[in-house]
Amino acid sequence: MAGFDEGTLDGVPLVREAFPRTIRLVSSARLRAAVMAPLADGEDDLAALAEIEGATSGRLIAEERGAGALPAEELVHGVRHAKFINASFAYAKPRQPNRFNPAQRGAWYAAMAVETCIAEVGYHLTRALADAGDFTAAVDYGEMLSSVSGVFVDLRQSPDHPSLNADPGIGYPSGNGIAATARAAGLNGIIYPSVRHPGGVCIAALWPNVVQSVVQGALYRLTWSGRPDFRWEAVPA
Repeated sequence: MAGFDEGTLDGVPLVREAFPRTIRLVSSARLRAAVMAPLADGEDDLAALAEIEGATSGRLIAEERGAGALPAEELVHGVRHAKFINASFAYAKPRQPNRFNPAQRGAWYAAMAVETCIAEVGYHLTRALADAGDFTAAVDYGEMLSSVSGVFVDLRQSPDHPSLNADPGIGYPSGNGIAATARAAGLNGIIYPSVRHPGGVCIAALWPNVVQSVVQGALYRLTWSGRPDFRWEAVPA
């Protein structure tokens, strides 16, 4: 493959590393019981409602027959919190790529510190509130702690790489280019300096099976009170 040898990918170093504890934040709504559970009078009703809910679940559809650029056989089964892992790959934003994933296939984005996660999540939520024209919100997020290991593209010493441009119109196309090359080479993911949290380090795992030993951690609340800046705090689980 052009640009790929034992130690680099398109001129960027490759490293073999193991990270025993990474942090991903997910909306606390995903941590609760099935949304239809209160409607069920018993186990039979709950099973029927779950079947109805599953008919429109992007994750369940992807697990059964794949979705977009995500084959069903790549998803994980029989491991703790498999649904969270699979959902991160199945629920890509329609027609909207992220920094290291296309619109038809997600990735597992995590960081080394919760402050980095909050800065990244808070940035995107602030943009969404700006689009809605109302900076009034309180959103709870839960930690999903996991280990990841393998061979990664390492952008930590390349802060000026085009994929790390703060402008999504520049950074995202470049990031998707290097991520597509990394997937084609069978690499596990990308390590990169956080664009939204100076000094923070992030990881984009490009395959579901890279994410291991997932457990739930602490709960945090991000609050906007009429202005673009927000505050955050730990809250009881």
